[in-house]
Amino acid sequence: MLRLVMRGFDAALAMLVGALYLWCLPELDSIQGIEYPLLIVTGALLLPTVGEMLGLYQAWRGRSIFSMFGTFLVSWAMTGLLISAFLVVTQSGGVYSRLWMGLSCLSVLVIGLLARGLLYVYLRRIRADGRNLKSVLFIGRPENAAYVHRRLAAMPYAGYRIDRMIVHEDEAQVLEQVLRLVEDSVFSRSFDEIWLSYPLNHGNTVKALADQLIAVPVSVRYFPDLSDVRLLNHRMTQVADMFSIDLNYSPLHGPARIVKAMEDRLLGTLLFVLFLPAMLLIAIIVWAVMGRPVLFKQHRHGLDGKRFRIYKFRTMHKHEPGISNRQVRHQDGRVTRFGHWLRRTSLDELPQFYNVLQGRMSLVGPRPHAMDHNALYKDMIGAYMQRHRVRPGMTGWAQVHGLRGITEDVSDMEKRIDYDLYYINNWSLGFDLKILLLTVTRGFVNDKP
Repeated sequence: MLRLVMRGFDAALAMLVGALYLWCLPELDSIQGIEYPLLIVTGALLLPTVGEMLGLYQAWRGRSIFSMFGTFLVSWAMTGLLISAFLVVTQSGGVYSRLWMGLSCLSVLVIGLLARGLLYVYLRRIRADGRNLKSVLFIGRPENAAYVHRRLAAMPYAGYRIDRMIVHEDEAQVLEQVLRLVEDSVFSRSFDEIWLSYPLNHGNTVKALADQLIAVPVSVRYFPDLSDVRLLNHRMTQVADMFSIDLNYSPLHGPARIVKAMEDRLLGTLLFVLFLPAMLLIAIIVWAVMGRPVLFKQHRHGLDGKRFRIYKFRTMHKHEPGISNRQVRHQDGRVTRFGHWLRRTSLDELPQFYNVLQGRMSLVGPRPHAMDHNALYKDMIGAYMQRHRVRPGMTGWAQVHGLRGITEDVSDMEKRIDYDLYYINNWSLGFDLKILLLTVTRGFVNDKP
């Protein structure tokens, strides 16, 4: 919520400052037309967009205020350069008052830095008072636990609290406790992050723990003993004045997340409008043939394993409670004739455009499985839950390769996971567009129930 507020604050700040100076400067009183309002709106939208690309709105908990100031300064400078380049290319620089532009830009910079400094100090104060804390599960050796406790005690304003610890000299006992922890923490947990701290020569232990913790969809951080050794610097972060290596960071972040969100919103809206007549017609036929309800609603696990409600057109007769989770098979008596056609053509999935517009799904991504299937396969396939590090999709790389419908054995699901993880690790806008095109050409028709 705070990140969303700061994006809105930057946009509103740029807009209000530009409008205020436009109203206050005497020589601009009589100016009419859309030139000034257009430039004000452009700057107001561009500043948070550039800031998002540079990581301005990431969490600054436990990090230096000067790093935050530097990122805002770079975002402000890049926004100014882009606007200046636009004015040069369009040869419209002479239209605008230099005094107005200079005062507006400097005011945005000063007020933005001042507001961030005040917010930074306020958050440090309330975190030092024990509020707005992130709960941490610590796993490591006793001496490492003592070191981390000392660092957090010296920096209470960092906003982290170790609520649970798995600490033992015997690493076999640690692995045994972690196995039980993973079993209980896949879909619900009392901690926000997992911290590992072992000497660098205990790499095998860290690897074994990472292999187990990959099933828990939260950030896992490794704090090596030698904090001054720059290991994998491009993936290192600094938390509470300590260096950590993110072992399973979210693959879609920074500019990629912006591009993905724009793709879902813009293209999703276009496709929703395009398919709306077909959805209305299908809804009328379902209501006439099967009665109400027209939509089938079911909870699925989405981003980071959080639950959301997915929508489909109903394809089955009303059934008794307790058998709804059974996978549909060939010639399943629960499926109506019209429902069978909907499932075969994948048209029953069209209401999920609404899930995309809600921001709970993407157009392209790993397909969301039934919750009981997740509970089953998370124990059989080690990296299964990593598919929940991104939003589920209406279509995916696995689906356009025919990996959909009923799963006869574990190997079928393993192939799906391989394709899902390949998509996550190789994501690009072009890859998404390719999958959407393949969905049109070969992804709609489904031979499996």
